[in-house]
Formats: sequence, structure tokens, C-alpha cells
Amino acid sequence: MPLPFEDRVGLTPDQLERLEAVLAGHHMLQDVVRWRMVSDIITQDEYSLDVIVAWDDGLFLVYDTT
Repeated sequence: MPLPFEDRVGLTPDQLERLEAVLAGHHMLQDVVRWRMVSDIITQDEYSLDVIVAWDDGLFLVYDTT
């Protein structure tokens, strides 16, 4: 099952299609790390992290992890 996502910046239909194709192969954080270099990790609390990855032309993906 692909990761759910929210488009918070108004991606174009082409960008959405490419993003859906990328996310189809991401089932756990390990998949993300193997795909791209992590730009930053922000600790939210002792259980939650936001993992930030550069994606497309100045856009970033933020993976909310627990």
C-alpha cells in the first residue's frame, strides 16, 4: 500500500503523477533513505520525527514518522 500524502503546495498534474509513482515504492523509512539523501531530520518529541527530503525543483517531501 503506497504512503498517503497531502499536496500542500498545489502540485501540477505531472508532478502529482511523478510523486505517486515515487511513493508507490515507499513502504517504510528505509525505502526513502535508499531512494534519496535525507536533507534534515526534525525531532517533534521522543516518538515522532519529520524526515525531509529534497524532491523536485526546490520542493521538499516531509515524511512524518513515529
